[in-house]
Parts: sequence; structure tokens; C-alpha cells
Amino acid sequence: MKAVTSSVTQGLQVGSLLTCADNTGVKEFMIISVRGFKGRRKMRPAAGVANIVMCKVYKGEEKVRHQVFKAVIIRQRKEWRRPNGTRISFEDNAAVTVDDKLEPKGTMIKGPVAKEVVERFPTIGKQAGIIV
Repeated sequence: MKAVTSSVTQGLQVGSLLTCADNTGVKEFMIISVRGFKGRRKMRPAAGVANIVMCKVYKGEEKVRHQVFKAVIIRQRKEWRRPNGTRISFEDNAAVTVDDKLEPKGTMIKGPVAKEVVERFPTIGKQAGIIV
């Protein structure tokens, strides 16, 4: 896992809902923890694009409902600034389920994927249709 070149504004907290952008049977996630978050006392963990989060399935097929998965955030509504000065944001918050090797569980990814995610996780970039 490689470092991200831009400093992404962390726009998603614990308890935020994400749509699932792959075909694993999950429709909606709820963030329950953020991997690698370092904060101070009483600070709520937050995550942004290309972060790994632990998520509970909020809506989905019967076989996956209420299970806990690792996921990588691929889109967020909160805008962030790239090193070249452009600001980017998406129209929804979305994530992709990954396994312990940080490879996607699904076989296809719906919608655009941020460039920062492809830098850090090249296997997600191979399945992405659009990279922004």
C-alpha cells in the first residue's frame, strides 16, 4: 500500500452511510471504525478517499446483511484539493469491499473511481471503468 500524493479532506465519520459500488450483494454500508486512525481524546474517527474502513452492511442481500467487511472508500461528497490546485468532489459517498490482501471481492466496480485510490490500490484500478 502506497502513500497518497494529495492530502484528502476526511469527510466521512463513524456512522456515515456509504453506497456499495461493486457486485457483492451489498447495497449500503455503515462505517464502524477507521483503520490506522490516530486522534486525540473524544475525537470521532474520520476517513476520506483511499482510506480503509471497517463497515457493517446496512442494506443488502439476506446472506450478507449485518456482516462486517473491510472496505476502501472510492468516492466522497466533501471536496478536497489536489497538488495541482484543482478541487474535486463526487455526487455520492461510495466504497468497495476488499479482502485481507486488500484486493476487491467483487468482479466489477460501478461508477467513477478517484485517482488517489488507484495510486494506493492498483487492483481496484484494474476493475474501474472510469478513473477521475
